[in-house]
Amino acid sequence: MKKRIEKRYARGAQRFIFIQLIATLLLVCFSVASLSAQQPATQPAAPASGQMQRMENLQDVVAKQAALVTEFDVNGLKVLMKRREGSLTVAAGLFILGGVRNITPQNAGIESLMLSAATEASTNYPRERMRVETSRMATVVSSSVNYDYSVLSLTCTRPNFDKSWDIFADVALRPSFTKDAVGLTQSRMVAALQDDTDDPDTYLQRLQEKVAYANHPYSNRAEGSAETIARLTPEDLRAYHQKLMETSRLLLIVVGDLDPAQVKAKVAASFGKLARGNYKPSAVPALTFDRSTVEITSRDLPTNYIQGVFTAPALTSPDIYPMRVAAAILRDRVFEEVRVRRNLSYAPNAFLGGQAANIGGIYVTAVDANQATQVMLDEMTRLQREPISQDDIKSVVAQYLTSYYMGQETNAAQAGELAQSEIIGGGWRNSVEFINRLRAVTPADVQRVSQKYFQNIRFVVLGNPKSVDTKVFTHGG
Repeated sequence: MKKRIEKRYARGAQRFIFIQLIATLLLVCFSVASLSAQQPATQPAAPASGQMQRMENLQDVVAKQAALVTEFDVNGLKVLMKRREGSLTVAAGLFILGGVRNITPQNAGIESLMLSAATEASTNYPRERMRVETSRMATVVSSSVNYDYSVLSLTCTRPNFDKSWDIFADVALRPSFTKDAVGLTQSRMVAALQDDTDDPDTYLQRLQEKVAYANHPYSNRAEGSAETIARLTPEDLRAYHQKLMETSRLLLIVVGDLDPAQVKAKVAASFGKLARGNYKPSAVPALTFDRSTVEITSRDLPTNYIQGVFTAPALTSPDIYPMRVAAAILRDRVFEEVRVRRNLSYAPNAFLGGQAANIGGIYVTAVDANQATQVMLDEMTRLQREPISQDDIKSVVAQYLTSYYMGQETNAAQAGELAQSEIIGGGWRNSVEFINRLRAVTPADVQRVSQKYFQNIRFVVLGNPKSVDTKVFTHGG
């Protein structure tokens, strides 16, 4: 979820400075993990002075990252401002809480259409002027939605922040929702949604959603359907916008080289007059799968498309950290066994989601659906039965942190990470504390979460029904 929103932002500058931070963090993490692995299993020795110094360095890095964030309130609107000195870009996101809990089966997609149409034109920036101004400054105002929240986002250069903020605030507070702007956005969205069944991978995801999210709030897709989008009107969008523009429903995040006091003044001048409201987000029900199942959809394709999902720990659960390690090891093992050793598929995968009601899963495209799936299930069983080594964890943590921090190079990505942690991850501070928690994972933790979550898998298959032995998919479930 957080990844779809981040893709909407433009990539920022200052790569070299942030790479230096990555190198520092990884060096500390690797050194501590290496020393930890050398401790006796029975009676841990007192940390050596060198190890203590490295642990203190790690804590110092975490503390410094947290210190970059200023938190304040403007008439009930929570604002997080992260300062990145020297950054030449600014990213801002106005996050709307609730996600699919805000919509119904009848108006599914209304929040997505509302935000997309808002970026077309506002009261003070009609469509033509909007295009001229944003093009001149290389400013991007865009939007995105997911199951748990949505965002109106801004990316601009630091020198153009003041003018770009004016546009962003006008889009957020005074969208025009003209017939032409809504109609243009509506036609694009309907056309995209009508193509869902044309691409096998997209169709597979739609089939998986129906199976995994039956009788759950997530069954109302945030993007809606071609049918629900087509029947919405500009009046519907205006009424929905008025309902959402309460500070209790919103979270604002700004990342860049800005003075927090100046940002607070801008927020107060633009968003400070909004009504507070009394919105309190309800808890997202946990997903429960009581058995393994397989749903097969016939499609004349050269290969079968297969995906299976299992319930996974929420981002607020202590289990999420060993599960990150388990999912990474499983991903590497299924790639090695399915592609490298047996050549059964070009792109097998194992994944872990980042939703409030979370899932993980396995994916493969294969002519021999049964053999490819069996190999992946065998690797899941191996993680349940055979303890991994501390070296395995050290390697995974190094790999995970590298990819994670490379993905956090831009201001926009950091805004997205803060939002995910704040809205569904137990608070924004968890976005900087995860290093310690990931490093603390043990082989026993990984085996435990594998046993707990790698079960009752819900499979969907798109392809040839005659090539699927359902017993392979549901055995033991």
